Amino acid sequence: MSSDPVVDSSALVAPTRPAPTTRWHHGVELLSSMRFAIALLTLICITSVIGTVVQQNQPAINYVNEFGPFWASVFERLGLFSVYSSSWFLLILAFLVTSTSLCLWRNVPKIVNDLKNYKEHLREGSLKAFHHKAEGEWALGKDAALDRLAAVLGARGWKARVQEREHGVMVAAKQGVANRLGYIAAHSAIVLVCMGGLLDGDLIVHLQMLVQGKSAYVGDGQVHDVPVKHRLSDTNPTFRGNLFVPEGGTENIALITLSEGVVLQPLPFQIELKKFIVDYYETGMPKLFASDVVIHDADGKTTAARIKVNEPLEHDGVTIFQSGFEDGGSHMRLRAHPMGPSGGASFEVKGDIGTSLTLSPAQMGSDESMQLEFTGFRAINVENMAPNQGASTDVRKVDLGESVSQHLGSGARNTGLKSMQNIGPSISYKLRDKAGQAREFNNFMQPSVVDGQRVFLLGVRESPDQPFRYLRPPADAKDSLGDWLRLKVGLSDRAQREKAAQRYAQRITPKDRSEMIEPLRQSALRALSLFAGAELPTPGASPTAGMLALQTFIEARVQPAEREAAAQMMVRILDGALLDLLNQAREKDGEPPLVMTQKIQEEFLVPAAMTLSDSFAYPAPLLFTLEGFDQVQASVFQVTRTPGKKLVYLGAVLLALGVLAMLYIRERRLWVWIEPREGGSYLHLAYSVNRASLDTDRDFETLKQVLLNPTPQD
Repeated sequence: MSSDPVVDSSALVAPTRPAPTTRWHHGVELLSSMRFAIALLTLICITSVIGTVVQQNQPAINYVNEFGPFWASVFERLGLFSVYSSSWFLLILAFLVTSTSLCLWRNVPKIVNDLKNYKEHLREGSLKAFHHKAEGEWALGKDAALDRLAAVLGARGWKARVQEREHGVMVAAKQGVANRLGYIAAHSAIVLVCMGGLLDGDLIVHLQMLVQGKSAYVGDGQVHDVPVKHRLSDTNPTFRGNLFVPEGGTENIALITLSEGVVLQPLPFQIELKKFIVDYYETGMPKLFASDVVIHDADGKTTAARIKVNEPLEHDGVTIFQSGFEDGGSHMRLRAHPMGPSGGASFEVKGDIGTSLTLSPAQMGSDESMQLEFTGFRAINVENMAPNQGASTDVRKVDLGESVSQHLGSGARNTGLKSMQNIGPSISYKLRDKAGQAREFNNFMQPSVVDGQRVFLLGVRESPDQPFRYLRPPADAKDSLGDWLRLKVGLSDRAQREKAAQRYAQRITPKDRSEMIEPLRQSALRALSLFAGAELPTPGASPTAGMLALQTFIEARVQPAEREAAAQMMVRILDGALLDLLNQAREKDGEPPLVMTQKIQEEFLVPAAMTLSDSFAYPAPLLFTLEGFDQVQASVFQVTRTPGKKLVYLGAVLLALGVLAMLYIRERRLWVWIEPREGGSYLHLAYSVNRASLDTDRDFETLKQVLLNPTPQD
């Protein structure tokens, strides 16, 4: 008979989930594993490379210029522009601290126990399984052999323990146990360094903001006007911020820059900047800068000190570094020159860097007012300004169309420049209209040599992400803009143009050809009027000026085959008429007239004509030149309170000691079995080392020779 199979009901039960203790055990195993720690260290290394390659905590526009709007936005969201204060980097550090701490928690008890254990319980038969082993006999009794062995090992720094057994004695010795301590020291160093990084990073600042309900400030304005909700406590245990102090000023509030804005950190004392000191190389590059300061404590105590680069001052637990220097509100004296076709008288404008003023419609020569913002001043500008040889221009070889294409919007070219020069002070300002749109200008006070000519650099750009384009009017014999401005004003005045045309015609007409005076006068007046934009090149044409107006006039009236010759003739007439226009203005100002020479023509008249042509496209009704200044400098200090640096220093020492111990100290163990025999003692020894090297065999042979064949000295 057959019977039904017996079914085990336990096989039908679904597998149970791992117990919570098992999951906890697996989690601890993962966190404390070597592969997890290596993965975290790899991430930190990659992050450090990014933080080194990509400049940190720079203005947003710098990153837009370098990476473009799209990638700049992506990188900003990832926190790559402030890596070391980003939440994910701090999280990696926290995980590394946890992982290394768990690893120490699991392994230190084993290591400590192993340090105490001599392993004297090893069976004598197990010694035969060692790679390094040897046998021998001593003609000594057991006790005498034991004494001799203790003396030999003690003389060589071995620590030993003896275990008496029924058939003999087991001697277990060890040397180099500091190798295991190196493991503890190296791992403890990682924990200390990471803890120091967490303490001195922005983690504590973020926690304070979270607990105290603080938020980052986004915007501009005066530091003392920022609301309290954006200020941390002056008892903040750790911070790293920047402090801006002008000469003669006092400040005690530092700015901590975060990815989402800034928070203000009050200091427990005030820093007064008495004097900023800067020394330059011959090229104008700064060689040394330092600050003479006075520290004012809350109790009225004052401390005078000098802070230099790499020589910080530590006061009341705060370290003060000389980080940089900036303008501290220098007093500027500018002169405004109308750039419109109708001209106008120049006037003086005064202001301080960092301030602004309103220019009325009458001053602007328009229907609207504008805001003039004094944004920056530099007393020293070191640039590559080596001349480009062979850059002179012969007016008789001018191609009008080529001249227009080359010079409209001309700038200071940087190609072929070789040497560093200090090209003097510069002023940066913005002109902002009622709609809030602004253009930025950067004008130099002194002329510079560009392409072999002395010119003034007058820069303009539409937005901060664009490079400056430079108008380059030539300097006159006095290294000033005087003659160029006289031409600019004269072109805008019809009476002066007519007088200059008459003067030109009379000057170049031979005495026996008086009938040519009137045609030459008309030609000169037409050239000046077209160039000044006072006459349309063709009926119904759009208003234009400069070289473009002359080109349009010639193209409308001259056959293509004759245009080059006509252009040469018109530019020659314009060149001569401009000289007479300039001379009548110079005579009015009490200056001697200029005589037409090739040098004056090439070095002044030709570049003046080109830049006058460009000036009609100048995107502002006023041009501001720097007439004088009273410089006020300011120091930028980095102030830090970093309790974690002591942990970092200690960690660095422990790491060095730990690595040295693990690399250069080898843990060695020796077992010697002494068995009494007739006429002496039998010795069986075994040797092991935790890290084998090329010297291991030689060390064992030496040890074997000493133990099995002792000399009287041993």
